[in-house]
Amino acid sequence: MFRVPLLVMIALAIAFGLGIQSTLMALNATVGFGEIEIEGWRAFPQAQTAAADPYARSHRARAGRLLLGSAEGLTFIATTDTNGQRLTGECRYRLSGSLPMARFWTLYATRPNEEPLDVSNDLPRALNSIVTLKKPDGTLDITIGAKAAPGNWLAIAADSGPVMLNLTLLDTPAAGNSGLVALTMPRIERIGCGHV
Repeated sequence: MFRVPLLVMIALAIAFGLGIQSTLMALNATVGFGEIEIEGWRAFPQAQTAAADPYARSHRARAGRLLLGSAEGLTFIATTDTNGQRLTGECRYRLSGSLPMARFWTLYATRPNEEPLDVSNDLPRALNSIVTLKKPDGTLDITIGAKAAPGNWLAIAADSGPVMLNLTLLDTPAAGNSGLVALTMPRIERIGCGHV
């Protein structure tokens, strides 16, 4: 007597569970369509506009945060170095070169799922255009790693596993579609792993 309703409930629970899981996987797989990639840095300029696709809108709603408008700025992410190797907390990196023109920029590291890293509040967990020293030619030289370094240093935890760099350009002409082709982004070079 209770066998048929029980089987229907089990089938519905499995269907709903798989449906929710596949939706979450799709949302975690992409921020949306229209991705651009410049020297290993990726951005989703359409995700920040009213013309964003349904995946971008869902990703934004699930994250519970507002994204910058296309006239306000653009966020680039990097999960690999210049040689295509995955960024990890076990290694140290040098971010060097020039940034696209922007009135203000920020740089910080997270896990690939955008969770913050476990870094002490006493250490430089984020850099921006005000506190970062530039070379005389206007280029940057930033060391990224768990071990302190002279000059510009962005701290990441050695046991954090894979990491993602987030570079946000605010009030930049790079946010317009016409400026994306000619952008040059800084290089991310691995300079050592472990105790080296």
